[in-house]
Amino acid sequence: MSTTAIIPTSTRPTTPGRSRPGSSPAQGVRATVRRAALALRDESGAATAEYAIATLAAVGFAGLLVVILRGDDIKGMLTDLIHRALTISI
Repeated sequence: MSTTAIIPTSTRPTTPGRSRPGSSPAQGVRATVRRAALALRDESGAATAEYAIATLAAVGFAGLLVVILRGDDIKGMLTDLIHRALTISI
């Protein structure tokens, strides 16, 4: 995970189509592209978002299981399965 900070090149904002005194328009475009690339490369918080999505998926799956397992047919099948598993037959 990269923690690259974006450092402004000037305290005065530049407007599109205007370059700073003493610089060419190409330098302004390159600087803008460089700042945009640095901003897109910053992935801080990406892992947190992935964990949040995985947690929401797990909660949804657990809710679905609760709904399914509350049915009487499923309870009977599970009770029978546990009963047969714990019964010793000789």
